[in-house]
Amino acid sequence: MLPIDMPLTPHVPMNSPRPAPGTAATLSDATLTRDDLESLLARHAEPLAFEGCSFDGEDLSGLDLHGAEFRQCSLVETNWLGAKLGETRWLRCRGRQADFQSTSLVDAQFHSCDLNNTEWRRAKLSSTQFQGCKLTGASFVEVSALGCHFADSLLVGADLRGMSFRKAHLDQLDFSDADLSGCDFREAVFSGGSLRHAQVKLTQFQKADLRDADIGGLQLFDAKLFRGALISNAQAAALLAAWGLIVA
Repeated sequence: MLPIDMPLTPHVPMNSPRPAPGTAATLSDATLTRDDLESLLARHAEPLAFEGCSFDGEDLSGLDLHGAEFRQCSLVETNWLGAKLGETRWLRCRGRQADFQSTSLVDAQFHSCDLNNTEWRRAKLSSTQFQGCKLTGASFVEVSALGCHFADSLLVGADLRGMSFRKAHLDQLDFSDADLSGCDFREAVFSGGSLRHAQVKLTQFQKADLRDADIGGLQLFDAKLFRGALISNAQAAALLAAWGLIVA
């Protein structure tokens, strides 16, 4: 447990060479419990910042950490159920199997984080950003995700049922083996990435640009869902070959 009188160092913004006056304090290289965080929150009105800290396995459900920063922290199997995490920033954190169910993460940013097998059911992810993250096996069922943005991230085997990516620019997203049932990709543009063997039942791809994506193994349950979608000649030949047709 964190000593109650442990001093906090001035918070240094990621792109600043020296502390900025009036900003939050940073706690570094500590293993923190729920009691520690509640004590810190009671003593500091400004958003907190953590660097190299461990929250592994802690029950942090319902805590209000709005605006906090987490840099190179460990959140393995941490329970954030219902926590208020709006406008938080997470840089190079390790959060395997963390539970973010029903959390508020509006305007939060995740950069280069390991979030494999995390749970996000019913989370508020409006304008949340995931950049360079590992989200293999993550579940995003029933999330509120207006303006949520993923880039250069692994979503292999993730459960994204019902999410909307309409008109989004999808840069290097690997949806291989993901459950995309009922998702909306209408008018989306794929820059690289993969849909290989993804589940696409009732998924909408009308007018999507798929030419730069790997679409091998897709099962077209209803060709109407792809009406107007753009694919390359090579992709068309591969799809026809999958149906047993020979392109001469």
